Amino acid sequence: MDPARLRKLLLDVRRGRVTTRQALEAIAHLPFESITAGSVDHHRGIRQALPEVILCQGKTQAQCLGIARAIVAKSGRVLATRASVEQAQALIGEFGRAATWNEAARTVVVQEAGRLRRASRKRGGTSRRSRALRAGGRPGRVLVVSAGTSDLPVAEEAAVTLEFMGLSVGRVYDAGVAGIHRLLKHVRALRKASAIVVVAGMEGALASVVGGITDRPVIAVPTSAGYGASFGGLAALLAMLNSCAAGVTVVNIDNGFGAGYAAGVIALRSRAERSA
Repeated sequence: MDPARLRKLLLDVRRGRVTTRQALEAIAHLPFESITAGSVDHHRGIRQALPEVILCQGKTQAQCLGIARAIVAKSGRVLATRASVEQAQALIGEFGRAATWNEAARTVVVQEAGRLRRASRKRGGTSRRSRALRAGGRPGRVLVVSAGTSDLPVAEEAAVTLEFMGLSVGRVYDAGVAGIHRLLKHVRALRKASAIVVVAGMEGALASVVGGITDRPVIAVPTSAGYGASFGGLAALLAMLNSCAAGVTVVNIDNGFGAGYAAGVIALRSRAERSA
């Protein structure tokens, strides 16, 4: 149950369109529902910015489908991360055109028909803003910056998470410190974004560079991309944790979802404060 659905239900009760008994039936499974695959937290969409997100990694197709059905039934949408091709195909088979598979990000987004139309309109606006970002014009609300092509899956996971949160996203990819001019082209956009997600493997230096040229909050994501002494992302993690640039916060290795969510919460709070 997300805030919009709960608000509509309460308004319908007040207007006499829904009886008290019907309303009680609708919220009977709050705050959670026990299903074969586990306990689904239907209250999370009210407490936080998103309904429960499915981490598909380590789950069977049947478990992913069961959890997704339960979340969509109450919230009308769901985000599934770290999905294999087989899991994605199962979700698409279940939800049809309402499901969108991002192969690079390994995510599946399911949106009910009404939300799908609204999201489509938003994506049109996001696309225009993203193009403006690449051209150095008006920035999107959150910017996702990645060092190399090997970091793309983690960067896209962050970007998809932000879009699922209803935010506009600008992407600056393949802009690592080995060719710093590729990043400097976007300084104007960096300084206007509400928050920035920086994704980098190897030595993880990109986060410090970005943090040093903007006063925006930077959420740094070390990735496991790199050679032997990178120790699967540990070198980048330690470098980011020891950044001398102020305002750099670090999430776990390859945690694109966590970084996207953190940056999204910052942007949503910023938007709420501006509109207050």
